[in-house]
Amino acid sequence: MNKVAVITGGGSGIGEATAKRMAKEGIRVCLFDLKESRAEQVKEEIINDGGEAFVLDVDVSDENRVTYGLEQVVSEWGRIDILFNNAGINGTLNPIEEMKVEEWDQTIETNLRSTFLMVKHTIPYMKENGGSMIITSSINGNRTFSNFGMSAYSTSKAGQVAFMKMAALELAQYRIRVNAICPGAIETNIDQNTDKKESVEDIEIPVEYPEGSHPLEQKPGSPEQVADVVYFLASDASSHVTGTAMFVDGAESLL
Repeated sequence: MNKVAVITGGGSGIGEATAKRMAKEGIRVCLFDLKESRAEQVKEEIINDGGEAFVLDVDVSDENRVTYGLEQVVSEWGRIDILFNNAGINGTLNPIEEMKVEEWDQTIETNLRSTFLMVKHTIPYMKENGGSMIITSSINGNRTFSNFGMSAYSTSKAGQVAFMKMAALELAQYRIRVNAICPGAIETNIDQNTDKKESVEDIEIPVEYPEGSHPLEQKPGSPEQVADVVYFLASDASSHVTGTAMFVDGAESLL
């Protein structure tokens, strides 16, 4: 029986590329996304290429919508084998002193609370047969701290990696593997949900690399390059890999 994957934020960027990569390998894909029109287009492309996919409108920070969405996947296909917890925002970029509590909360809830909810409520569907969970974290908060104004974002991304390690150990008894990817600069549309305040300029410290900030390819990575790593972590090729944060940044975070 073909495996089933749930991908959050599947309507664009890394989520879209991963959905198409998995569908190409015969995996049935359910896309959780608030922007259904984009996800619907991804679904149609997958189906036109011979794959199986459907879309659900799910706010991943809303517990009721998360549980309902997962129930719909199991009702449709009877199982969940892969969870790619990818949805997230940059949120508001502001100095800590200027950041509003609601701006902090929005980023933490969208990125970190949603990770907890998706993992928590997917566990019952994986306990019998095992599975793979992959979380999209970031170099920010793990190796890189020079993106000023991103205190909430970096905190959420560091928290995801710590949560991933706790989950990997706790869920190993069920043969559920939990890993994270930490992308650097990737050509996506995440800037559409970024609100950078002018006051960030007051706290920035210049960071300059004379040969550029992308050592491997002299440019940001592509969503497809990240999707290849996610597919590896979802596949049996990584059957002994869990509790690992994999950096996908062309050595950007080592500068």
